[in-house]
Amino acid sequence: MTQARMLALLKRPLSIAILAILVLLAGGELLSPGFASPRQIVTLLTIAALLGVVAAGQNLVILGGREGIDLSVGGIISFAAFLAGNVMQQQDAYLLQAVGTVLLATFCIGLVTGLGVTWLRIPPLVMTLGMLGVVQGGLVLLTRGVPSGRAAPMLSRIVSEPLLLGLPGILFIWILIGVVLTLVLRRTTFGLNVYAIGTNEAAAALAGVPVRLTRTLLFALSGLFAGLTGILLLGYTEYVFIGAGDQYMLPSIIAVVIGGTSLAGGSGGYIGTMAGAIVLILLQSILTTLNIPPFGRQIVFGVTLLGLMLLYGRQRRLRG
Repeated sequence: MTQARMLALLKRPLSIAILAILVLLAGGELLSPGFASPRQIVTLLTIAALLGVVAAGQNLVILGGREGIDLSVGGIISFAAFLAGNVMQQQDAYLLQAVGTVLLATFCIGLVTGLGVTWLRIPPLVMTLGMLGVVQGGLVLLTRGVPSGRAAPMLSRIVSEPLLLGLPGILFIWILIGVVLTLVLRRTTFGLNVYAIGTNEAAAALAGVPVRLTRTLLFALSGLFAGLTGILLLGYTEYVFIGAGDQYMLPSIIAVVIGGTSLAGGSGGYIGTMAGAIVLILLQSILTTLNIPPFGRQIVFGVTLLGLMLLYGRQRRLRG
């Protein structure tokens, strides 16, 4: 490999993310011996999978362009965990019913958001923020501030216990999502339409791409992935707590940007987002090791997002 090709490879966001993973693992091991042990890495990957799943929907919305960012994912995750826990009631027999109910409900929430953005022409940030308020308000009304619902034992085993090669089932679910989503984006008409509307919406419309339908489906799928995250989070924690999904909103956006997806839309992919999720969880773990309080971690995440926008030149491509 020539020096020029090597430098070009190192400038790719995915390469930078992989390099950051290695550096963070080495740094974590220096700060806390055992940080990079196989068992600890599996634990970190399990936590990263939760972020990675919700970031899948965020990735789709951002790829679609028009300043598409879904701020409602945190509320949807909390709602999904509550709904799943109350439907399954710690019974394996109700697990499939709970999964189906939650995915349908959260898909419909995302669908309403998408219709507001595409047909009512409400800006995505405003629409998703409004939907966040609706979902959170509805959750408070349903729970009256008192969390309820527990995970079915089978769900907890799938998420947390070794399934194959010492790896928990959630990692295989995440890998499956990565493979399917990458194939959909790269090999299907729907995927090509997503890139087309993200690159140039007007040109895509002239070419016959169903712009409104495609963008509506992106928000619906974002809701579905947030719902799936809520189910998996319930399996990980085994019980429901208010605001369970709030911690995922900003990191889900940063993971997408770290992976190289342009905030202007039209370029990027999910493999990079998966790497970005791992980077963020490693960073969060190191900050926890250093006893940085939660508000400090939020500041670091915000600065990281701004820094990445500067590094990749995203801010010059944002559309007004």
